[in-house]
Order: sequence, then structure tokens, then C-alpha cells
Amino acid sequence: MPWPMRPTGIDRGSCFVTGTDTGVGKTLVASALVRALAGRGLRVVGMKPVAAGAQWRDGAWRNDDVEELAAAGNVAVPRDTLCPYLLPQALAPHIAAELAGVRLELPAMLRAYQVLRAQSDAVIVEGVGGFRVPLGSDFDSADLAGELGLPVVLVVGLRLGCLSHAALTAEAIAVRGLRLCGWVANAIDAQMVQAERNVAALQRLLRAPCLGRVPWTAGVRAHDVAALLDLSPLLAAGL
Repeated sequence: MPWPMRPTGIDRGSCFVTGTDTGVGKTLVASALVRALAGRGLRVVGMKPVAAGAQWRDGAWRNDDVEELAAAGNVAVPRDTLCPYLLPQALAPHIAAELAGVRLELPAMLRAYQVLRAQSDAVIVEGVGGFRVPLGSDFDSADLAGELGLPVVLVVGLRLGCLSHAALTAEAIAVRGLRLCGWVANAIDAQMVQAERNVAALQRLLRAPCLGRVPWTAGVRAHDVAALLDLSPLLAAGL
């Protein structure tokens, strides 16, 4: 479907971060990418076009993922540009939007991205949930990624079932003509059996380099993860 304001060109380092599911560490990895690129001397901002689940703090509605992305960046931007749609309830975004009386519109997300792009060297866009999460009656997160046209970084939550989830997501990315420029293995299950063999299988299944592996650590923070990431495939994707 055609949409206005489709971005043209790709900035080095910019990417769309998606995951094999919700709760697999997209925000952690996206924030780590922002910090790692900023450490290279780039002006970097993180963006989350849609966030579901907000709390009233310090006189405003806030979302933890949005706050983490904002803290990671080194470009001062308004929260409503970093996150055009902040929804009160932590539900599937199209349901949360309906309950809030809000219509999620793709052109508004693309306009916000263009504003951020004009103020920075790289924009890390974090999707919501998995790659095919509905955002409205006629578009989903994959459509957003397709319209942005950015290289994709896939966060794989290491747990039973992740091999199929990762392979299916990679196929969906390829179907849309997008480039999977890399993936990150995030240990989200401390009790996972044969994790090493699963990572080896992912290396065979996914036709993209592994940007890094995040070990199971309680309270792991983005600045720690930033040191574990290999940025070279991501930087090369924008050339």
C-alpha cells in the first residue's frame, strides 16, 4: 500500500530492531546499539514509534522502554517525536489504541522518523512486539519496517522454540525485500538446556552475522551490552 513521506536513502548505523517475540530484549539491544554508535562519535537517537503501557511519573505519562531509549541517545528530542504513540495499557498495540480512542497512523510515524533523521547521524527504530504485530486494521509492524526501508537487526530470545521463531521472522523480513543485517542472541532463560547448540543452529539458519551474544545476567544494562556488540555489519549496511 502506498504511504506519503517514505524515507529515501539509509544513514550509516540506522536500523530497525525487531524480535522473535515480545519480551526478548529489543529495548535492551536497541539502547545498546544507540550507546555503541554514540561511542563511535555519531549523533544517535533511539525511536519507538508505538509504546503500550505507561505510568504517571514526574508530571507526565512515561514508558520504561521509551525512557531507556531516550537516556541512551545523545540528541535531545521531544518524547512525542521519539514515541509518537504512547498508549496507557500494556496490551497488543492495536487493542491498546482502540481502548484509548486513538488511531495509529503510519504517516505520522514516518514523519516523526524524518524529524529524528534530520537531527542525527543515525536512528535506531525499535519495533513493538514481534515482526508481524498488528498496529491497525490495515497495517502491522512489518509494514512500518518496509516503509522505513532500514536494515533489520533481529533480537533472538534464547529459549525453547527460538529456532522456529527466528527462521520464520527472517523469512518474513526477506519477503518484504528488507535486509537482515545481523542478529543478537539474548539469553532470557537462565535454565535453558543446550543453549550453545541452539546458537550454533541459529548461525546456520540465519543468513546474517551475529552481532553479539548477551549472557544471562540479572539486571544487565545497555551500556554493558554495548561493549559486546560488533557494529561493523550494521555500519556496512548503510554504505
